[in-house]
Amino acid sequence: MNDVVRYEVSDGGFAIVTVDRPRALNALNQDVLAGLDVAFARARDEGRLGVVLTGAGPKAFVAGADIAAMKDLDSDSAEAFALAGQQVLGRIADYPGVVIAAVGGFALGGGMELAMACDLIIAASNARFGQPEVNLGVIPGFGGTQRLVRLVGLQRARELVFSGRMVKAQEALTLGIALEVVEEGQAVARATAMLELIASKGPVAVKLGKRAVNAHLDGTLETGLALEAALFGQCFMSEDQTEGMTAFLEKRSADFKGR
Repeated sequence: MNDVVRYEVSDGGFAIVTVDRPRALNALNQDVLAGLDVAFARARDEGRLGVVLTGAGPKAFVAGADIAAMKDLDSDSAEAFALAGQQVLGRIADYPGVVIAAVGGFALGGGMELAMACDLIIAASNARFGQPEVNLGVIPGFGGTQRLVRLVGLQRARELVFSGRMVKAQEALTLGIALEVVEEGQAVARATAMLELIASKGPVAVKLGKRAVNAHLDGTLETGLALEAALFGQCFMSEDQTEGMTAFLEKRSADFKGR
C-alpha cells in the first residue's frame, strides 16, 4: 500500500480498500493505481472472499483521473497511461472473490470505470455517475466504453459517452449501473452486509459462479455453457459440495470451510 490507498480488514474478514485523497476528491493518478494494485494483490494473497472498494470523505468515491497530471501527456504516454489503468482495473475485475464498490458522491470518469470493474455497485443516495471525458476533449480510457455497454446496453452507453451526462443514484439504479441505492453514508455498511450474506454460502461455489457468469463477456453462449458445465463438475471435487448437500438432506445449516 501507499499513503493514498488504505487497506483494512473488517470484523467479518473482508478487505476494505479505500482511495484516500479526499482533498483531490480521490482522483486517480499513478500512485493510486499502484496502491490499488498492491491492495488487491494483498487481498488475493490473504484469500479474502470479499473486498469492499470505496473512497474517503463524503464528496467522492473517485471523481475521475488527475487532470493536472494528464494535461501535458503526448499520444504515446497517454496510451501507456490508459493501458496501465486498464491492466489494474482488469486485475480488480478478475479478482477471484467478490468485489463490491461502495459509492458515495462522485464516481466520474476513471471513478465510474473503477466502480464498473467491480462485481456489484452499491450507491449512496448522493452518488453521481458519469463519463464526462468528452468535456475535456478525450474519451474514457480505463475501460469505460466497453464495460458501460455491458451494463446499460449499446444505445444508452453511446448517449452517456457522447454527452458526458451525469447520472444520479436513482437513474443509475434504473439503468442497471447500481445494484441498490441506500441512504447517504451507508454504502460501505450495506456492501459489508452483502458480503456477509455471500460468505455464508459455499465459498468455492461463489468463486466458480463468478467465473461462470463472467464467461459471457468473452465468448459465445456455447463456450459459456461448456465452461459452466465444467465448473459445475469442479464443484463436486470440493468438500463444500459434500457438506452443502449433506446438510440439506439432514435439514441443518451447512458449515462451509471453503475447500
